[in-house]
Amino acid sequence: MAKKVDKTEERIVAVEEAFSRTEQFIEKNQKIILIVVGAIIVVVLGYFGFKRLYIAPREKEAQSQMFMAEKYFEMDSVSKALKGDGNYLGFLDIIDQFSMTKSANLSHYYAGICYLKKGEYQNAIDQLNDFSTSDELVAPMALGALGDANMELNNTDKAAEYYMKAADKKKNDLTSPLFLMKAGMTYEIAGKKEDALKVYTRIKTDFPRSNEAREIDKYIARLNGPVAK
Repeated sequence: MAKKVDKTEERIVAVEEAFSRTEQFIEKNQKIILIVVGAIIVVVLGYFGFKRLYIAPREKEAQSQMFMAEKYFEMDSVSKALKGDGNYLGFLDIIDQFSMTKSANLSHYYAGICYLKKGEYQNAIDQLNDFSTSDELVAPMALGALGDANMELNNTDKAAEYYMKAADKKKNDLTSPLFLMKAGMTYEIAGKKEDALKVYTRIKTDFPRSNEAREIDKYIARLNGPVAK
């Protein structure tokens, strides 16, 4: 019984010593600790203040300007969508004037698609690489557009890579088989028939209800047939 009491007392003493050392450290470094804590508070308050007082108003203005650019985009008037019409800003102006806003980020996507339609494929790649999103449909579409741009530049390996990323980004029956199909056709062009066959087979097994799956057997049969040999 005495041993148990002794051990308990030893633990209490150890805890008291630890508290004592902590108090001594705080007393010795009080000024530094206050400065660090104060700096953290300033950074946190500054961040939220920056978002509320600077970013939020700019975001609202950017959205009002972007409205017309999106309208031009829907009308397939890509030049006005990119550069504006003299009264409203285009996507490139929004990127330049409203950096760090969600509208500027989305404008990178729109601008990339506009350049893709204009046949300016490297510009499309540059814009799309600056775009980021977690949206289940837009994310794979952006990666697929990067695949299209690289395909137009004859970068077949890059194109296939982006198509596969697009297919796997958010797996679904709409975009996944679409980009798997593009990847398979790109592999065929590059002479990688085994890779193409794997992709086509995946469409058949993983996405049997998709539009691409309806005629996928003929692609598989062609690669398995005498022509493939």
